[in-house]
Amino acid sequence: MQLLIYRLVYPVLWFISKLPWSLFYIFSTCIYFFVYYIIGYRKKAVSENLTLVFPEKTKSEINSIRKAFYKHMCDMFLEMIKSISITDDELLKRFKITNIETLKDLESKNKSIVVLMAHYASYEWSTVTQLLGNYHTVGIYKRVKNKYFDQLAHRIRQRYGARLIPTHEAMKEITKDQLNGKLCSYGMISDQSPRIKNATYWTDFMDIKVPTFLGAEVLAKRLDMSVIYLQVEKVKRGHYQANLIPITENAKNCEDFYITKTYLGLLEKQIRRAPEYYLWTHRRWKHRNTTPPIGATID
Repeated sequence: MQLLIYRLVYPVLWFISKLPWSLFYIFSTCIYFFVYYIIGYRKKAVSENLTLVFPEKTKSEINSIRKAFYKHMCDMFLEMIKSISITDDELLKRFKITNIETLKDLESKNKSIVVLMAHYASYEWSTVTQLLGNYHTVGIYKRVKNKYFDQLAHRIRQRYGARLIPTHEAMKEITKDQLNGKLCSYGMISDQSPRIKNATYWTDFMDIKVPTFLGAEVLAKRLDMSVIYLQVEKVKRGHYQANLIPITENAKNCEDFYITKTYLGLLEKQIRRAPEYYLWTHRRWKHRNTTPPIGATID
């Protein structure tokens, strides 16, 4: 069944990816109207999230942010599909890194790095770093249930020489890279909600106390990697620019939770500045009223 679904869907995805940019975004607008006005995909969850984190905003302001978010979400989803056939030149024109010298400087220190990212603006095209630096780009990701679409995700990224590691294999694979002397940049999206059984650290995010993933910090401290934040901003439709913000070059010497708190603080500033580019469909604050497990750290 998985293979049948893949064979039916992939030709459609390939066709969409080949659309000229003008038609591509007209199609995205059509998808927006269908998703927002007809299906109403997770509209209630988005409204609840926005109202929760922006209690000072009026209903009209919340609705305005919500509409802008859905337009961006449809663009971003289709841009992921565009990755099937986008050329290197097109990618470099549409996803610019403003301070690539920061990456070059870290490369000269002969240490691997953790690149913290978020569900903000565009994370899909961040593989452009593979075209600009000498690090081997590695994405830590949650495996897709359909193995054929999972293989497609691998093929797309391998076009730029990047590779993917499933979350549950991250420690083993990264340790192996370190032992083999392989310098890599490990991209990790760490802004979602962990399962309660794994919720060992709780802190404020958008002024709400919630559990937070610590995996990136634990890896960086244990293997003594540098840590940077890839701060992506949307310039205009289909165009992004990213700034590499150093968090630490000596993770093992950082105080516990410093890396995680700094990362969340940087992301929060982005969200408050332009909230429509954050992924509001996820239930990031669903555990806010849950009693933390025994032994959890509450910051």
